[in-house]
Amino acid sequence: MFSQQPKIENQRLNHPVFDRYGFEVHVKREDLIHPQISGNKYRKLKYNLSEAQSQNHHTLLTFGGAYSNHLAATAAAGKKMGFKTIGLVRGEELSAKFWQNPTLAYCASQNMQLEFISRQSYRLKHTSEWLEKIDNQYGRVYVLPEGGTNTLAVKGCEEILTPQDAFFDVICCPVGTGGTLAGLINSSSPHQHVIGFSALKGTDIQEEIRKFASNNRWSLESDDRFGGYAKINSILVTFINQYFDQTAILWDPIYTAKMVFGLIEKMKTNQWKHGKKILLIHTGGLQSISGMNQWLRQKGWPSIHQPV
Repeated sequence: MFSQQPKIENQRLNHPVFDRYGFEVHVKREDLIHPQISGNKYRKLKYNLSEAQSQNHHTLLTFGGAYSNHLAATAAAGKKMGFKTIGLVRGEELSAKFWQNPTLAYCASQNMQLEFISRQSYRLKHTSEWLEKIDNQYGRVYVLPEGGTNTLAVKGCEEILTPQDAFFDVICCPVGTGGTLAGLINSSSPHQHVIGFSALKGTDIQEEIRKFASNNRWSLESDDRFGGYAKINSILVTFINQYFDQTAILWDPIYTAKMVFGLIEKMKTNQWKHGKKILLIHTGGLQSISGMNQWLRQKGWPSIHQPV
């Protein structure tokens, strides 16, 4: 499945703000790599699953929340490549009705074994005690970190950019655990600046990025106008739907939509001080929309449009 390098085209984006201020903006459609394993998750899993095979592992174990793109992609990739998969899910309360959650139901349909743990225990998942517990309970497993970011994941993300992308002055992508941004930093051209739009509050993620980044030609934009990670409001929903109706490009509400919205707002308010030729990375994550729409309906808000 990962044997061939996917050929992903860049697509020019239209928006009145881009035209008004003279920006040329394109998007690399990483969301089109694979119907179930799309975007940066494909990139992050590529070399990790190859390493798991070379070490003769038969089981993948990883972590995630209720709507984790990483859990869904790992479940799908594991099934396709013959691995047993185990997902340790944040939140014991989810176990009673997990099949009502679109992401977790999908993971189960891909034969992922779901284990639900308390939020307090989940925060300790990187400690030596926890890793020892995993060895004792699950035996010999290949452990993927939350979000999939490690050295092999960064190596995969370094393949996102191609020689043709040297045309651009600026590369932008949303940031969760920082692995995708680090890969882009490492493979960017010397004249390019790489900008991450953080989906998280705070700046601790900068230290994680520095662990993997090979140069300093990057910066991080932090904007919590929507209330923090996985938080959205009707303004963002309207933005996503209008853009989809006009261009047929769908942005996910947790990562990519906030990046594009933030970019446009900075241009409108003359806060964008970087280059005029901009490449956005669409990191996928569209599977999370079904779960987000459940929450929106509970609020009585409009749903996010999805392709039929």
